[in-house]
Amino acid sequence: MLAVHFDEPGGPENLYLKEVAKPSPGEGEVLLKVAASALNRADLHQRQGQYAPPPGASSILGLEASGHIAELGPACQGHWKIGDPAMVLLPGGGQAQYVTVPEELLMPIPAGLTLSQAAAIPEAWLTAFQLLHLLGNVQAGDSVLIHAGASGVGTAAIQLARMAGAIPLVTAGSQHKLQMAEKLGAAAGFNYKEEDFSEATLKFTKGAGVNLILDCIGGSYWEKNVNCLALDGRWILYGLMGGTDISGPLFSKLLFKRGSLITTLLRSRDKKYKQTLVEAFTEHILPHFSTESPQRLLPVLDRVYPVTAIQEAHAYMERNQNVGKIVLQLPR
Repeated sequence: MLAVHFDEPGGPENLYLKEVAKPSPGEGEVLLKVAASALNRADLHQRQGQYAPPPGASSILGLEASGHIAELGPACQGHWKIGDPAMVLLPGGGQAQYVTVPEELLMPIPAGLTLSQAAAIPEAWLTAFQLLHLLGNVQAGDSVLIHAGASGVGTAAIQLARMAGAIPLVTAGSQHKLQMAEKLGAAAGFNYKEEDFSEATLKFTKGAGVNLILDCIGGSYWEKNVNCLALDGRWILYGLMGGTDISGPLFSKLLFKRGSLITTLLRSRDKKYKQTLVEAFTEHILPHFSTESPQRLLPVLDRVYPVTAIQEAHAYMERNQNVGKIVLQLPR
C-alpha cells in the first residue's frame, strides 16, 4: 500500500509517498480502507522530530481517517461488516491506503456527510468534546474562551459550547477567521495581533472573566489567561504552540482566583479511555451531524488535497492560514 513517509525529520519537502506493507488486523481489530485523512498539528511536530508516536502505534502520520471496512480480524463482535463506511480516531497510521483499528473506536458516518467531511471529525471533535465535557464540565450559561478559534478544534468547540448552552468567545489572528467563528456561533472574537484579548474578554464579561479557557497556546498566554479567568474558573491546557516556558507569579495569581489548571493530551490515552470517549460522543453528539438534525453540527473544511500534494498541505498548515480542517484524499 502507499503511505506518507519521511526518512529524516525536517521540513515538508522531506515528505513523500512510499510503498509499505499493508497491515493485517489483529484480534478485535478491523482493516479500514482509507478514503480520506485530515492533517493535525501533531503530524507537523512528528515530521519535525518533536513528537514521537505512542509505544506500539504506527509511525505513519495521521490521527484520523474515514473509509470502508475491508477486513474483520479474529474475535470481532459482529457490530461491523465488510463494506461499512466508518470514521476513526487513531494514534497514527491514517495517512495510508489501509489502517488497522480496534473495532470499539470506529464511528458510523452520519447521514449526509461525505467521506472528506467525516475525516475531519474524529480528532478535532473528540478533542473539543473531551475538553468541554469530560474535563471542563461545561454548564449552560458558562462563558468559554477558545484560543485558535478558527482551527479544527476551535470550530468544533464553538459549536459544542453553543449546543451546551454556553457562551463561546474566541481568539484568532485575522478578521476573516473571526468572522467565520462568529458565523459558527461565537458571541465575540478578539484579534490577538491587534488587541489584548484578556482585557477584551473582561470587558465582554463585565469584569467577571470566563468560566472556562481552552488553551492550545501555553507559555506566551499564561498571564493573560489567568487575568481573564473567573473565580473558580477552569483553564484547560492541551497544546504548547506559544512555547513551554513561563516566568512570573503564575501560582499566586491562579491561587488568588481559586482557578484549576488542567492539562490533557488525547493521542497518548489508552484504548479504554478512548473507547469511553467515542461511546459518549457517538451517543450524544454524532446524531446532530445528520442532515435531519434541527441543531445541525458541521465539520469545517478549509482545503482538500490529494495525498500526492502532502508537501503542499503541510506547508499550508505551517502558514496558519486555514479556517477549519485540511483534508487529504487517498487514492482508491
